Amino acid sequence: MAMTVTISLQSLLVLDLSPVAAALAQLGAGELASSGQQLRFQIDYPREPDDPRELSEVPEVRLWFIRLDSRYPWLPWFLDWQAGELARYAAMLVPHQFSRQEGIQYNPEALEIFVMGKIFVLADWMKSNDIKSLSTLKSMAQMLGYELDDTFFEAIDGSS
Repeated sequence: MAMTVTISLQSLLVLDLSPVAAALAQLGAGELASSGQQLRFQIDYPREPDDPRELSEVPEVRLWFIRLDSRYPWLPWFLDWQAGELARYAAMLVPHQFSRQEGIQYNPEALEIFVMGKIFVLADWMKSNDIKSLSTLKSMAQMLGYELDDTFFEAIDGSS
Protein backbone atom coordinates (compact mmCIF):
# COMPACT_ATOMS: atom_id res chain seq x y z
CA MET A 1 0.00 0.00 0.00
CA ALA A 2 1.43 3.39 -1.03
CA MET A 3 2.22 6.02 1.55
CA THR A 4 2.16 9.70 0.61
CA VAL A 5 4.45 12.12 2.42
CA THR A 6 3.44 15.76 2.19
CA ILE A 7 6.31 18.20 2.04
CA SER A 8 5.21 21.70 3.01
CA LEU A 9 6.73 24.96 1.87
CA GLN A 10 8.06 25.46 5.41
CA SER A 11 9.78 22.05 5.35
CA LEU A 12 11.36 22.93 2.03
CA LEU A 13 12.58 26.33 3.21
CA VAL A 14 14.20 25.04 6.42
CA LEU A 15 15.37 21.73 4.90
CA ASP A 16 13.25 19.78 7.38
CA LEU A 17 13.34 16.05 6.66
CA SER A 18 11.15 15.01 9.60
CA PRO A 19 8.12 14.10 7.43
CA VAL A 20 10.27 11.56 5.58
CA ALA A 21 11.88 10.30 8.78
CA ALA A 22 8.42 9.59 10.20
CA ALA A 23 7.33 7.74 7.05
CA LEU A 24 10.51 5.68 6.94
CA ALA A 25 10.04 4.73 10.60
CA GLN A 26 6.60 3.39 9.71
CA LEU A 27 7.84 1.54 6.63
CA GLY A 28 10.93 0.24 8.40
CA ALA A 29 8.85 -1.17 11.25
CA GLY A 30 7.88 -4.05 8.99
CA GLU A 31 9.91 -6.40 6.86
CA LEU A 32 12.31 -4.18 4.87
CA ALA A 33 12.32 -6.51 1.88
CA SER A 34 8.57 -6.10 1.47
CA SER A 35 8.49 -2.38 2.37
CA GLY A 36 9.98 -1.21 -0.88
CA GLN A 37 8.36 0.87 -3.59
CA GLN A 38 5.62 2.39 -1.46
CA LEU A 39 6.64 6.01 -0.85
CA ARG A 40 5.18 8.96 -2.75
CA PHE A 41 5.75 12.69 -2.29
CA GLN A 42 3.19 15.47 -2.37
CA ILE A 43 5.20 18.66 -2.67
CA ASP A 44 3.31 21.77 -1.65
CA TYR A 45 5.28 24.55 -3.31
CA PRO A 46 3.05 27.42 -4.40
CA ARG A 47 3.86 28.94 -7.79
CA GLU A 48 2.43 31.79 -9.79
CA PRO A 49 0.08 30.60 -12.56
CA ASP A 50 2.50 31.89 -15.20
CA ASP A 51 5.55 30.14 -13.68
CA PRO A 52 6.58 27.60 -16.35
CA ARG A 53 9.07 25.73 -14.17
CA GLU A 54 8.71 22.10 -13.18
CA LEU A 55 9.28 21.41 -9.47
CA SER A 56 12.68 19.93 -10.31
CA GLU A 57 13.67 23.36 -11.65
CA VAL A 58 12.87 25.19 -8.40
CA PRO A 59 16.11 25.70 -6.40
CA GLU A 60 14.45 25.34 -2.97
CA VAL A 61 12.86 22.03 -3.95
CA ARG A 62 16.07 20.66 -5.48
CA LEU A 63 18.10 21.68 -2.42
CA TRP A 64 15.66 19.85 -0.14
CA PHE A 65 16.03 16.70 -2.28
CA ILE A 66 19.83 17.00 -2.23
CA ARG A 67 19.69 17.08 1.56
CA LEU A 68 17.25 14.16 1.55
CA ASP A 69 19.54 12.10 -0.67
CA SER A 70 22.57 12.83 1.48
CA ARG A 71 20.72 11.72 4.63
CA TYR A 72 18.99 8.66 3.07
CA PRO A 73 21.07 7.58 0.05
CA TRP A 74 19.17 4.27 -0.08
CA LEU A 75 15.77 6.01 -0.29
CA PRO A 76 15.10 4.87 -3.89
CA TRP A 77 14.36 1.41 -2.42
CA PHE A 78 11.21 2.87 -0.80
CA LEU A 79 10.00 5.09 -3.66
CA ASP A 80 6.89 4.09 -5.62
CA TRP A 81 8.57 3.58 -8.97
CA GLN A 82 5.33 2.74 -10.80
CA ALA A 83 3.90 6.13 -9.80
CA GLY A 84 6.93 7.90 -11.30
CA GLU A 85 8.64 8.69 -8.00
CA LEU A 86 12.00 7.22 -9.05
CA ALA A 87 12.10 9.35 -12.22
CA ARG A 88 11.08 12.46 -10.27
CA TYR A 89 13.69 11.73 -7.59
CA ALA A 90 16.35 11.40 -10.29
CA ALA A 91 15.18 14.67 -11.87
CA MET A 92 15.72 16.44 -8.55
CA LEU A 93 19.34 15.26 -8.43
CA VAL A 94 20.49 14.90 -12.05
CA PRO A 95 20.94 17.83 -14.44
CA HIS A 96 18.34 17.69 -17.20
CA GLN A 97 16.26 19.61 -19.67
CA PHE A 98 12.49 19.43 -19.79
CA SER A 99 10.63 19.38 -23.07
CA ARG A 100 6.84 19.37 -23.33
CA GLN A 101 7.11 16.99 -26.30
CA GLU A 102 9.87 14.66 -25.08
CA GLY A 103 9.59 14.96 -21.29
CA ILE A 104 12.71 14.83 -19.13
CA GLN A 105 16.01 14.62 -21.02
CA TYR A 106 18.72 13.80 -18.48
CA ASN A 107 22.35 14.72 -18.99
CA PRO A 108 23.61 11.24 -20.02
CA GLU A 109 26.89 11.28 -18.07
CA ALA A 110 25.26 12.67 -14.95
CA LEU A 111 22.51 10.06 -15.14
CA GLU A 112 25.05 7.27 -15.49
CA ILE A 113 26.92 8.51 -12.42
CA PHE A 114 23.64 8.76 -10.49
CA VAL A 115 22.48 5.26 -11.47
CA MET A 116 25.81 3.60 -10.70
CA GLY A 117 26.08 5.45 -7.38
CA LYS A 118 22.59 4.33 -6.37
CA ILE A 119 23.28 0.74 -7.44
CA PHE A 120 26.42 0.66 -5.27
CA VAL A 121 24.66 2.25 -2.28
CA LEU A 122 21.61 0.02 -2.56
CA ALA A 123 23.63 -3.17 -3.09
CA ASP A 124 25.56 -2.48 0.12
CA TRP A 125 22.43 -1.41 2.03
CA MET A 126 20.52 -4.49 0.89
CA LYS A 127 23.40 -6.76 1.85
CA SER A 128 23.63 -5.17 5.32
CA ASN A 129 19.86 -5.65 5.75
CA ASP A 130 19.94 -9.23 4.42
CA ILE A 131 17.72 -8.39 1.44
CA LYS A 132 18.34 -10.60 -1.55
CA SER A 133 16.68 -8.99 -4.54
CA LEU A 134 19.05 -8.60 -7.45
CA SER A 135 16.06 -8.26 -9.76
CA THR A 136 14.98 -5.09 -7.95
CA LEU A 137 18.32 -3.44 -8.61
CA LYS A 138 18.20 -4.51 -12.24
CA SER A 139 14.67 -3.11 -12.52
CA MET A 140 15.72 0.20 -11.00
CA ALA A 141 18.55 0.52 -13.51
CA GLN A 142 16.19 -0.43 -16.37
CA MET A 143 13.67 2.21 -15.34
CA LEU A 144 16.42 4.78 -15.82
CA GLY A 145 17.58 3.30 -19.13
CA TYR A 146 20.43 0.96 -18.11
CA GLU A 147 20.84 -2.79 -18.52
CA LEU A 148 23.01 -4.47 -15.90
CA ASP A 149 23.84 -8.14 -16.01
CA ASP A 150 24.66 -10.64 -13.30
CA THR A 151 28.43 -10.40 -13.89
CA PHE A 152 28.32 -6.73 -12.87
CA PHE A 153 26.69 -7.67 -9.57
CA GLU A 154 29.10 -10.55 -9.05
CA ALA A 155 31.96 -8.08 -9.45
CA ILE A 156 30.62 -5.62 -6.89
CA ASP A 157 29.66 -8.42 -4.50
CA GLY A 158 33.15 -9.88 -4.72
CA SER A 159 34.83 -6.51 -4.14
CA SER A 160 33.58 -6.13 -0.56
